[in-house]
Amino acid sequence: MKLSVVTTLYQSAPYVEEFYRRISSEMAKIMPQSELIFVNDGSTDDSLDRAVALQEHDKKVRVIDLSRNFGHHKAIMTGLQHSTGQLVFLIDVDLEEPPELLGKFYEVLKTSHADVVYGVQSPRHGPWVTRMLARLFYWVFARLSDYSIPPDTLTARLMSRRYVDELIRFREHLSNVIGLWELTGFEQVAVPVRKQPYKGTTTYTFRRRLAVAVYAITAFSSKPLRYIAYLGLIMTLISALYVVWQVIEYFIYGIAPTGWTSLIVSVWLLGGIMLFCLGIIATYLAVIFVEVKNRPYTVIRRIYQTQPRDDTRGHGA
Repeated sequence: MKLSVVTTLYQSAPYVEEFYRRISSEMAKIMPQSELIFVNDGSTDDSLDRAVALQEHDKKVRVIDLSRNFGHHKAIMTGLQHSTGQLVFLIDVDLEEPPELLGKFYEVLKTSHADVVYGVQSPRHGPWVTRMLARLFYWVFARLSDYSIPPDTLTARLMSRRYVDELIRFREHLSNVIGLWELTGFEQVAVPVRKQPYKGTTTYTFRRRLAVAVYAITAFSSKPLRYIAYLGLIMTLISALYVVWQVIEYFIYGIAPTGWTSLIVSVWLLGGIMLFCLGIIATYLAVIFVEVKNRPYTVIRRIYQTQPRDDTRGHGA
């Protein structure tokens, strides 16, 4: 049986050597036959050089250098596509998720007979604003999405080969990897994990987090489009009833409709609602526009490896 460990690099130079040392120790305890895959997602620091230096001294290390920054999601999926182990462990390189989780997850996988063991942050740490926005995202997603995802899911997960083979069949460019993990199915077991404090500067800005949230909703739900139709129907009914009432007041009670202020406010209100609805529709159209182009998922500049890749993949845990 072979174990594959997959991680991604983006401005990760301070963590590469320590991550390698700790994860290699865990890999040696579990399976003698193993591989460690670094996917360089367009880092501008010396993350690639450090990973290649490790590869030159350790034949189990492979480094996949992407031609530019494609994003965390796509880098993860590219690494999984190149993995060959019967078990695949996915984890971030920044040491927030301890590499020692591999041994813990492996023991749970053996006893549970599940296809996936994944980490859930417990308790969730970070600034209160970040925690509140995360709760808001999961609350909105649960009510808009056609699928449910576990809150506070971490990247760290140990997966069987058959699960990974089905996961990498998903090729969406604008999606959410957490949703794809859940959408793939199979039996999955959650394990509480206490994350370590992050010492660096996060590359997940508010703008990127917002984009991820929008793509998650548009990729896994059509409810916002249906809600627009319901809103239009409700507004039409209210307007029709108001027109009927104005006609009754004029012909029966002799009261002429007045009020330019209310008219202007109504125009602005309806205009804002229409623009908001058009924005939602435009977001869905933008996602379709990107997906139908069928452009390459990622572009690999070079693969650093000691031996040719073994495409013989085993099945079963």
